Amino acid sequence: MPSLRHSYTVTVPEEPAAFPVDKPELRRKSPSLSRSKLVSTFMGLIINQAKNKSPQGLVGLRNLGNTCFMNSILQCLSNTPELRDYCLRNRHRTDLSSSSSSATSAALMEEFAKLTQSLWTSVNNEAISPSDFRSQIQRFAPKFVGCNQQDAQEFLRFLLDGLHNEVNRVTVCPKVPAEDFDHLSDDEKGKRMWSMYLEREDSKVVDLFVGQLKSSVTCTVCGFRSTVFDPFWDLSIPVAQKSSGEVTLKDCLRLFTKEDVLDGDERPTCNRCKARRKCTKRFSIQKFPQILVLHLKRFSDSNIRTSKLSTYVNFPVKELDLREFASESGERASYNLYAVSNHSGNALGGHYTAYCKNPALGSGTATTTPG
Repeated sequence: MPSLRHSYTVTVPEEPAAFPVDKPELRRKSPSLSRSKLVSTFMGLIINQAKNKSPQGLVGLRNLGNTCFMNSILQCLSNTPELRDYCLRNRHRTDLSSSSSSATSAALMEEFAKLTQSLWTSVNNEAISPSDFRSQIQRFAPKFVGCNQQDAQEFLRFLLDGLHNEVNRVTVCPKVPAEDFDHLSDDEKGKRMWSMYLEREDSKVVDLFVGQLKSSVTCTVCGFRSTVFDPFWDLSIPVAQKSSGEVTLKDCLRLFTKEDVLDGDERPTCNRCKARRKCTKRFSIQKFPQILVLHLKRFSDSNIRTSKLSTYVNFPVKELDLREFASESGERASYNLYAVSNHSGNALGGHYTAYCKNPALGSGTATTTPG
């Protein structure tokens, strides 16, 4: 596969191990960050697993008719250690019982947990049918009804949102106070905004996948700078272009975080000038999530048709250092890769597979699960 159009996750194992695949194309709240991060145009995740000699987790998922997008994401999520153990140990039921979810409204989390348990407790390697889970995700997100080809990143967002809603520890959302944060430093403002977010959205899913993005807009006339802090579940980053034809993942992240000029119809209103002004805008990461999802935007729209970029994106398998993309007072983050969700094909169609590191196979090996 000459290119990546998928999202892959990067995790920091306690004992870093090399990613199981030799192919070049596959290449929150604590001071020491991170167990994982995600990157790509579709989804993939890396696993931080304990050594286990039994071949647990080496089970495929049956294709139910163009469900490779779903199967690929499910394999990546089932190989996310914290989420996997959350399901295997039935810890989700504690959150379900303490949330406002009824038995009916908690069906998606239950089916996801059952499927994860089946993948990791199966006595043989026969592929499992995810039909019961599929029925529940279709009830939650009717857009996935039928046998049409779907976008894996979009599916991941719907799934994580659904799981989060069912195990949200917040039962009564507080009223949002009308507070003025302009007098606070950026660091204090970011912490206050994060705290307000957790007062409404607090779950195991949020613990793992949600980070905080800082957006700074500066007026070129008076120099006034405003900052906004928003939670994010993944980052969609553009694919950088070079004459050499090969770029690095950091090239793509630098393009995402570079200063942009807002002019013409895009000019925002400056709070100091009280008028629309030419401004500059820049993104940085204020808070890194345990699992960072990076989505490579490989599809470009033109007036004629949508095309898929085939630019080769090189990235490290271990110790991806993202300090340069953090806010001035942000956290330091280093990540290792543990799984990848791959898309092969073009804008008109294709196929998804997943590469996930499995502890039973040891370092240097990976499993491929077709959809």
